Amino acid sequence: MILITGGTGFVGPRVVHALRAHELPVRVLARKPEREETLRNWDVELVQGDMTDAESLRRAVEGVDTIVHLVAIRQGKPQQFERLMIQGTRDLLAAAKDAGVQRFVLMSALGVTPETKDLVPYFGAKWAEEQDVKASGIPYVIFRPSFVFGRGGGILATFAKLAKLAPVTAITGSGKQRIAPIWIDDVGEYFAAGATRDDVLGQTWELGGPDEVTWDEFWARLRRTLGIKRRPTVHMPMWFMRANALVTERLPGNIPLTRDLLKMLEAGDNVPADDSAPHAFGISPVGLDEQLRRATS
Repeated sequence: MILITGGTGFVGPRVVHALRAHELPVRVLARKPEREETLRNWDVELVQGDMTDAESLRRAVEGVDTIVHLVAIRQGKPQQFERLMIQGTRDLLAAAKDAGVQRFVLMSALGVTPETKDLVPYFGAKWAEEQDVKASGIPYVIFRPSFVFGRGGGILATFAKLAKLAPVTAITGSGKQRIAPIWIDDVGEYFAAGATRDDVLGQTWELGGPDEVTWDEFWARLRRTLGIKRRPTVHMPMWFMRANALVTERLPGNIPLTRDLLKMLEAGDNVPADDSAPHAFGISPVGLDEQLRRATS
């Protein structure tokens, strides 16, 4: 049995789908299982629980061989990252050890390094999770994806809306930093392999798509895919964006512009250090233009 935490989010259902496509038994931790009709239709076992409820985690891991841990938040107060991500992961690992779990697959994030771990709470929490997983004694696989693109959600939906509605294309900073977006179904396949293959254990894998593009190039491709031919482009200086973020990050909901996000963008390129993952896993990731076509069609 494979337990997935975060299986009801953006990436989670695609990981579930990839595992079920291989006819693997899946259990999903959900705060409100009664709402997860799609997962139930995939013959997934649903259990009620929460990362902040250690006892519910112990119930969820009973009879489990492998855990795929996807839960994360990107914005919030430092104590929220501590409670949900750091302490929640430690409670899950403790429950996993007691239950005899044989494998732990963690979703981290590209850009998490010893140099960036103190930059923002999100990086700090991901770094702490990685270290705790490695020290747990449970065989592990850690994935660090770049930006994950998919249809109907995630950051790409926000980018597409801005491209369609904004009178100008506002690009933060110089526009020269590089990203390597990866298609959501490819992420699902990586996690399915990480949950089953022994030759990838004990390693941290950086995941990205085959195209490494600057932000300038990304916005040009997105506009071309959407059929937007004439739209001025303006590079917004970081000081101006930080001033805006002071306002927007106080708004309710999942805000796409925060000071922490700007710090992560300033930290450097968001591309894998090498192309070892596609070769090791035998995956041919979807190119950026095809990603944009699929997501916006």
